[in-house]
Amino acid sequence: MSIFDQPKIDTHHHVFDPINFPYIADTAYRPEGHEIGTVEYYQSVMQAYNIRHSLIVGPTSGYNTDSRCLLDALEKGNGRFRGIAVVPFDSSLERLAELKQAGVVGIALNVAMLGVDPFIAFDDMMGKLAELNMFAAIQVQDDQLLALMPMLARSRTKLLFDHSGRPDVSAGLQQPAFQSLLSLGDSGRCWVKLSGLSKFSRQPFPYGDGHAYQHALLEAFGADQCMWGSDWPFLRAEHRMDLGTLLMLVERLFPDENTQRKIMWETPKRLFGFKD
Repeated sequence: MSIFDQPKIDTHHHVFDPINFPYIADTAYRPEGHEIGTVEYYQSVMQAYNIRHSLIVGPTSGYNTDSRCLLDALEKGNGRFRGIAVVPFDSSLERLAELKQAGVVGIALNVAMLGVDPFIAFDDMMGKLAELNMFAAIQVQDDQLLALMPMLARSRTKLLFDHSGRPDVSAGLQQPAFQSLLSLGDSGRCWVKLSGLSKFSRQPFPYGDGHAYQHALLEAFGADQCMWGSDWPFLRAEHRMDLGTLLMLVERLFPDENTQRKIMWETPKRLFGFKD
């Protein structure tokens, strides 16, 4: 079965709708042009590529802790969407519970953008997430994970790593931060998105220098702890990107149909509680 015919869950994309939900005044980056993607447009993308469900990641750019656009999309999805929200670090347990009730399954730790310092002692928020059985959705790059490992080890929170951990492709598979990520594969509480090749590769499509990292993650975590995400609508893309070619690349990288079925459908379906 072609990957285009298989049912899919996209576990990493964003929604930008600055007409109905204006960006916050002090945002460092204002998505525009081809970067704008409303929930209505994404629903057409879903239809075109047989994407049945998705995980909408609230962006730091544009909206930051303003979750109105995300919550509107979740409501319009009628159960087809789940969300990852960006929240103030002092958010109460009650506020997090309200977000969970609305379809938010985790909170974003955008270390790649904000640096490691705000997250070194993140124990209070991690405890709240664990109490509510929500995810800490972590985006790191290069060697940032090393500084976070003590805090993560102290927690019992479910961990979800974005974009393959965004390794430094010039440092090789043995680089300490990537090895630390691989070591979490048998923790029983960690999952990883086999996404974001364009964010850490230093080559044009098909991003050949990043393939070995995704293969290593699949081997360490197994298909039951890996999933696919598109990163649509490709914020800050430095070259043309199309969702169809990314799907073809998944088929090339992971040709085993059982593996494809797990990372594209079964694992995220189970993890985020989607129905058929």
